[in-house]
Amino acid sequence: MKILQLDVDNIKYELIKPEASVYEQSDEKSVSVDDAVALLVSVEMGDDDSVAEKAVNETLDFMSKNKRQRLVIYPFAHLSNNLLEPKEAMRLIAHMQEIASSKVDSKKAPFGWNKGLTLVIKGHPLAEMSRSYGDAEVKKEARTAVPHRKIDTSIVRKSDFSGLPETDHRTIAEKLDLFSFQEVSPGMVYWHRNGLVVYRELVGLVREMLRKYEYQEVSTPSLANVALWHVSGHIDHYRDNMFMFGSESEQLGMKPMNCPSTILIFKSRKWSYRELPFRTAIFDRLYRNEISGALTGLFRVREFSQDDGHIFIAEEQLAGELTKVLALVSEVYKTFGMTFKAKLSTMPDDHMGDEMLWEKATTALIEALKANNLSYVTKEKEGAFYGPKIDFDVFDSMGRDWQCATIQIDYQLPIRFKLEYTGEDGKQHTPVMIHRAILGSLERFLGVLIEHYQGKFPVWLSPQQVKVISISEQANSYAESVYAKLKDSMLRVELDSGDRTLEYKIRDAQMQKIPYMIVVGKKESDSGMITIRDRSGKQKRDVKLEDFVGMVKGQIESRSDSLLQ
Repeated sequence: MKILQLDVDNIKYELIKPEASVYEQSDEKSVSVDDAVALLVSVEMGDDDSVAEKAVNETLDFMSKNKRQRLVIYPFAHLSNNLLEPKEAMRLIAHMQEIASSKVDSKKAPFGWNKGLTLVIKGHPLAEMSRSYGDAEVKKEARTAVPHRKIDTSIVRKSDFSGLPETDHRTIAEKLDLFSFQEVSPGMVYWHRNGLVVYRELVGLVREMLRKYEYQEVSTPSLANVALWHVSGHIDHYRDNMFMFGSESEQLGMKPMNCPSTILIFKSRKWSYRELPFRTAIFDRLYRNEISGALTGLFRVREFSQDDGHIFIAEEQLAGELTKVLALVSEVYKTFGMTFKAKLSTMPDDHMGDEMLWEKATTALIEALKANNLSYVTKEKEGAFYGPKIDFDVFDSMGRDWQCATIQIDYQLPIRFKLEYTGEDGKQHTPVMIHRAILGSLERFLGVLIEHYQGKFPVWLSPQQVKVISISEQANSYAESVYAKLKDSMLRVELDSGDRTLEYKIRDAQMQKIPYMIVVGKKESDSGMITIRDRSGKQKRDVKLEDFVGMVKGQIESRSDSLLQ
């Protein structure tokens, strides 16, 4: 059995039509449940009552710890390709619902239907947990012991994005040649040249801000002995979502988060109060063992990077540092024309450490929000297991909200790792730690951005910023000289001097959503001027090349999203 456990603000499903030979009748065609745990379930070959009972009881245990009273069990075949026959699967899911209904308010979505599903997932780090049970677990453990497993060469192929809406980031990415997913690396992105340009520009934006706010960029290994994850608490709170394996006599884990290894950098030497705050930034790859059926383009992957930051401070520096982080969040999202709202998440029942420290940290976040005139809503008991936090829901051009930035105060991990600095009094003190991410997962944010702009990136983000189009063979020489000058000016530029029609060349550039086209023919060649056309169809004639370069560079420097005025 494979499950995906989601702590949600809302789950809504609408029945469309039966899609299996065995399905349940239902009078409820549309169901919406607020503040619930959604349990997506795939029942697999070999599952029995004991497997079903173990799965639902662990979810009930999570609900009890987090004071959740509503459960929606949702048959979800997409988590597995080793499904049990429908009639028995339906019986086991009904058995799970029977167990759950004796302890909580429980609802079961009808089995065997094609349903429209909408989820609004809560923001805390344990809100999404995937697990495998029963025979699937045995097979997983036994895989490495099979000496002559047949190789399935059919998986050496690209994932298929056909059938997705035109507005979906995967559809847009395929047209613009940004990235692909390959079945040999499920949940991991193959960045093509165009996509990598956009990705690096995003990182460049963040790095520019980091210099302004005086961060030091660091990097740490992807693997660490399991001892590190025991000290950090990840073994107790996050093990099911980690990639773990043995090597010789060691048990190793691939890092799902950057904070424990960044702490080791702080711990590697002695510190004075004069050296604080110590602001670190890190863009390392992270790995989370998500169930394959839950993977969703760039929005949910197994390998990703965050624009992560960890700040080590003396307690009296907390208010000032929080103001700086809030200013950084505001400055970055202003670049994309995105607004946001703040959410304060307080201490969960499943937490580490002294509750007095939690109260102190929560008060500091509230005071920072008020001091910076930021309105907020409170999400009770949805903080990280080590500290309260502020999450930011960012609104895109279609009015959709996405949780991206986060700021978390952590008294607990510095205590667990025995971090110290020498204070002004000459005594040893424990620093406070701020965890913060601005864009969050860069992969996820790029997915949001692709849909926000519908592929029509501003000039500074565009994989190709200018396309030079020659009208005729007689103009090719001049077009090549224009192309060379633009390239020397460090613009991302292409040259189209082929023998296709002008209309075809312009349409091709528009399909690629290139911001600017420079059209040159005999007239431009004779005058030494250029004709400019932007992707919306606006046009300017008799423009000096140096004036065009100056205009575009100004738009890049200011990160403007405007084109021709």
